[in-house]
Amino acid sequence: MVLFGFFALVLVAVYWVNRAVLLFDRLIADGHSAAVFLEFSALSLPSVIALVLPMASFAAAVYVTNRLIGDSELTVVQATGYSPWRLARPVLVFGLIVAVMMSVLTHFLVPASISQLKEREVDISGSVSARLLREGTFLHPGPGVTFFIRQISPEGELRDVYLSDRRQADREVTYTADRAYVVQSDEGPRLVMVSGLAQTLQKEDNTLSTTIFANFTYDVGDLIAQSQNLNLRPHHMATWDLITRPEDMAALTQTPMSRIFEELHSRFQQALLGLVAALIGFSTLLTGSFSRFGVGRQIIVAIFLLVIVKLVESAVTDPTRNNALLWPLVYLPSLVGLAIAGLVLHIAARPFRPKRVSGTEVTP
Repeated sequence: MVLFGFFALVLVAVYWVNRAVLLFDRLIADGHSAAVFLEFSALSLPSVIALVLPMASFAAAVYVTNRLIGDSELTVVQATGYSPWRLARPVLVFGLIVAVMMSVLTHFLVPASISQLKEREVDISGSVSARLLREGTFLHPGPGVTFFIRQISPEGELRDVYLSDRRQADREVTYTADRAYVVQSDEGPRLVMVSGLAQTLQKEDNTLSTTIFANFTYDVGDLIAQSQNLNLRPHHMATWDLITRPEDMAALTQTPMSRIFEELHSRFQQALLGLVAALIGFSTLLTGSFSRFGVGRQIIVAIFLLVIVKLVESAVTDPTRNNALLWPLVYLPSLVGLAIAGLVLHIAARPFRPKRVSGTEVTP
C-alpha cells in the first residue's frame, strides 16, 4: 500500500501537470483569476486519480514482486510449499482494497466533481468581467460580436470602446464611444456608452447610416448568455439516479438508454480494473525463475497483457453505447483480465518443462 500510494502520487502529478497547463492557458486567457484556476484544478483531480489508480496498483504489485524475487525471499517461501495460488492471496486482498477505493471515486467523487465543474463553467461563462473587461485586446464574447477597450481606469471607467454587432443577417451595427460603464440592473448587466457614434450598415441596399448619441445602453447579459453550454451528459449524473431513474436520466441528458447503461456499468467496471491490474502484474512475474538479470522479460509480458485488456475495453465501447441489450459486454475486459491472471497462475503452478531424453537406449 505504501508503494501504491507513492506510484499513485507520481502518476497523478504527471497527469495533473499536463491537464493543468491546458486549463491554465484557457482560464487565464479568458481573464479569470488564479483562484478560479485552483478551483478548477481541484475539481478535476478526482477524474485524474480514477484514471491512474489501476496503473498505480499494477506498478506496486510488479515492484514488490520484483523485490521479493531479487532478494530470493519468494524462492524461500515457495520452497516451504506455498503454491502460486496461495501466494496470490495477499495480492487479491490488495486488489480488492484498490477496487473499493476506485468504487468510491467512480460512484461518488468523480460524478460530483464533474457536475460541480460543469456548474462552475456555466457560471464563469456568464461572467462579464472575465469575458469583456480586458483592455488592449479584441475579444469575441459571442458569435458575430467583437469588443475592444483601449484602457480601464482604476475607477472602472472604460475608455475608447469599440463594439461590432453582426448577429443579424440583414444589418451590421458598429458602436464607438469615448467612455463606457458596466452597470447591473434587474434584467442583467448593461453597457452604458457615453459620447459615441453608432454606424448601421444595411446589407440589402448597402447603405450606411450614422447616429451620434450622448449615451446609449447596450444589453450585454443576452450576449454573455449565448456562450453558456448547459448540456448535461451521463457522466454528470449520480450513480443512484442512473440505477433508479434511467429513463429520466436519458431524457434529461438527451441520450439513448444504451448510453445510460454503458455509463452505469462502466463505473463498476473501472473499479475492477485495479484488481485485474494487480493480479496480472503479480502472476506474470511469478512465472520467471530467479535470474541475476532480473525479470525484465516478465514485466514486458505483463504490460503486453494489460494492453490486451485495454484493447478489449476499446472494442466493446461502441457496441454497448449503440445497443442497450449489450451492457454485459462492459464487464468483458475484467473477465478477460481475470482469466489471463488465472491462466498465468496455472502456468506458474505447473510450468511447462521439456521432456528429458535418456542418453542410452535400452533394448529388451
